[in-house]
Order: sequence, then C-alpha cells, then structure tokens
Amino acid sequence: MTPALPAPPDARLPDGYAVRLAPGTRPVEDGTALLGGSPLRLLRLSPAARRLLDGDRLTVADARTAALAARLLDAGVAVPEPAGPAPGPDDVTVVVPVRDRPDGAARLLAALRADPPTAGVRVLVVDDGSADPAALAAALAAALPPGAAGAEVLRHARSRGPAAARDTGLRAAATAAVAFLDSDVVPVPGWLDVLLPHLADPRLALVAPRVTALPPGRPGWLSAYETAVSALDMGPVPGPVAPLTGLSYLPSAALLARRTALGDGFDERMRVAEDVDLVWRLTAAGWRVRYEPAARVAHEHPAATGAWLRRRALYGTGAAPLAARHGALVAPVVISPWSAAALGLALAGRGGRVAAAGVLGVATARLAHRLAPAGGRPPYGRAAGLVLRGTAAGARTLARSATRHHWPLTVAAAAVSRRARRAAVAVAAADAVLGWWPHRGQVGLPRFAAARRLEDVAYGAGLWAGALRARDPRCLLPVRPPAA
Repeated sequence: MTPALPAPPDARLPDGYAVRLAPGTRPVEDGTALLGGSPLRLLRLSPAARRLLDGDRLTVADARTAALAARLLDAGVAVPEPAGPAPGPDDVTVVVPVRDRPDGAARLLAALRADPPTAGVRVLVVDDGSADPAALAAALAAALPPGAAGAEVLRHARSRGPAAARDTGLRAAATAAVAFLDSDVVPVPGWLDVLLPHLADPRLALVAPRVTALPPGRPGWLSAYETAVSALDMGPVPGPVAPLTGLSYLPSAALLARRTALGDGFDERMRVAEDVDLVWRLTAAGWRVRYEPAARVAHEHPAATGAWLRRRALYGTGAAPLAARHGALVAPVVISPWSAAALGLALAGRGGRVAAAGVLGVATARLAHRLAPAGGRPPYGRAAGLVLRGTAAGARTLARSATRHHWPLTVAAAAVSRRARRAAVAVAAADAVLGWWPHRGQVGLPRFAAARRLEDVAYGAGLWAGALRARDPRCLLPVRPPAA
C-alpha cells in the first residue's frame, strides 16, 4: 500500500517573503507577459499584477501579493528569497541510513559536528542490518573530539532497504524539520543555514542542496567524468521540482523535509527510485518541492568501473516501478506531435524536409494565434522561435533516447541497415560532443565519450530489464508535453 501523505495547509506565503524573476525568464509584450519556466510557458499579467511586480522582484505584504508570488513560483518563472518564520537548527533532526559503511558514517558525523549550525543537532544513524554493528558504533565514537555530541544508533536486525531506514528515523524524529543525509556525503559548511529559510513557505515539503563530487582519494579514469556530470548533480540553477519538467526529481542523498508533510514517508517496497516516488507523490498532493544549489553537499562517487556500472543499471530498474505508480510521468521521451512529425519527415529525405518545413509552418501559425493578446496581432516571429526551439529540444531528446533509453532498438536497427548504422554513429558522436562541450575544461572528449556510452548502456540495460521483469512497457513509451 502506498504511504499516505497529508494535504498541504491552506496558508499563504508570509509577509516579507520575496520572489524574483528566475534566470531565463524575460518580460515580453511590453512587460504585460512573462516567458519562461519549464516547460516553457507564456504567463500573462493582469494590470493589477503588473503594478504589484516591482521590476523583477515582488515582496509579499498581503494576500494579493502572496497569491501572485505563489503563482510565479509555481509557474517556474520566479525563484524565492525566503523570509518569515522557519525552523532553526535546534528544530532539525538529521537521519543517516547506513549499511556496512562505518567510515563514511563517521566522516559525516564529524563534518556535522565541525559545522556550528549542526554541532548540536540530534543525529539518528539507522543501521540497516550491517554485518558488524560494533564496527559502526566504534567508528562513530572515534570520529568525535572530546565533548562533542554523539549520534543515536537505531538498528534493523536485517536489511530492509534505504527507504525503510529513512522511515525509521522519520518516525523517531520529533522536530519540525528532518534532514536525510546518506553516509557517503559530506555537507559543505553552511548548507543547513541556506536550506532552512525555505521552510518559511508553509506549502514547501522538501528542499534539496546541490550534490557535487567529493575529491577522490585515489582518482580513477571515471573521476573527472563523474565530477562533471554525476547523475546526482542537478546543476547550478535553482527551481521548482515536478515531473515532466527540467527538474523532475531530487536524489535522496541529501534532503531537508518538513516532517509533517511526509506522512508515512518513503515507500519501503522500493529499493530504488524511492526518492523520485516521494517527490512525485508530494507534488501530486499539492506540496511544493524545491532545489537550492546555493547549499551543497559533497558525494563520494564510485571509483571502480564495475560498481559504477552496477549503480547505473540499478537506477534504470527504478523506472518500471515508477511507471506502475505514476504512469506516463516516467516517460523517457517528452515531445510534441508537431516536433515528432517534423523530425520524422526530415529524416525521410529531400521531399520529407520540404514537408517538415510545412509542418513547422503550420505549428508556428497555430502557436502565434494562441499567443496573440486580445485584439492584438499574432506574434509570428516569437512563435517561430519557440517552435524551432522546441523542435531542436525534441531532436536532442530523441538522440539521447536512441543512445540511452532505447539503445537496444538502435543496435537492432543498425544490425540490419547500413543507413541506420551511419545514423547511429552520427547520433552517438553528436550526443557525446554536445554533452561534453559545457564541461570541456573538466574532462577530455575521448574520456567523456567513452564514459557516457558505458553509462548509457548500463542505464538502458537496467531500464529494459526492469520493464521486462514487470511486464510493463510504460517506462519505455514517449508522451507529449503537459499543457502549459
């Protein structure tokens, strides 16, 4: 049975809370509308809303400004500058699930006690059936200087999985906020002070820091790649988290939660993707979830190639149980029918390219009429830019899918068609170069390309294995974007 979640309170943002336009959001139509968010949308502002928005910033002072600020946040066109009543460090419990990682748990505890805001917080280490529980207790005790606060250890006699370990800690906590930290992370000093103010939003359930790479003790060939593009690193841009958006989930390596929002907590039946499931259940219940990269924790990435590939395959197996619970939200490809038709025709040859241009022209005209203000002229130029931008994003998504989610189909096609082989090689090369370019100062192209292909093969293998095991193909099927 899926764990129950409470509904969020019917409460507005507090006075003094402010929002500012997010990076990438821009005013259009002489300031009467905002273009931004993910998925990209046009948000028209009433004359009253335009008067309330002071340039690119809005401060909550009453019910009207609170409603507008909430609308801008939920549309993804603004980011918060939180203010108002929020829990302090004394009202936080840190929950650390661990199994057979005594040195990592000890390192984490030492980092918490060395950071003044967390020096005295209650820490619950949940031992999820470690083979040597005495080694964990000894490591925790040895990690602390004399007089430092220790940690309470709760133990599962047998391993029940990370979701169950977190839930054990959640049930034992009595504070307003609970921070979940995995034993392979090291918080960067000040992380909690950055996250806690977000809980001034009474409808915020979760906020997460950026997960960066912990400098490896013995760098391997994967280290530079993982530092650049770890699956746990959600990037430098803050924003709301929701399925089928640019920030569709948060990793549970580090989360700060409003305890009462979590209800019965994680789904203990899930040994992987339980963090994605929790985020999606919270957003479906009406809670807000946010990502705040100004706070950071460092993560110890796997150094051995075998362990790294097994972890990526495990991530892939999580898609099928997510599809069983959330349906099309787990789709690997989100593309509009117009973009799909145009791209399909363009691949058919010269005549197809002419037809593709026609499809894009019709899509542009339809979008321009949708974007036209009341009594105004359709903005054909802006519509054309949006259609081309969406089609380019769709092409990138399909290329990524061909080399990652659906690579078995790509290999099958390449085995019987020379044209498919050439296309597969070209797509794989383009995908590697495009993925590497933003990180070209951190890792060389040959290493990046090799690691990317191995990672994609492992993830895709796990994805297909999970779908076959569940006899459910929904995690492999494309969907159209949600309505803006």
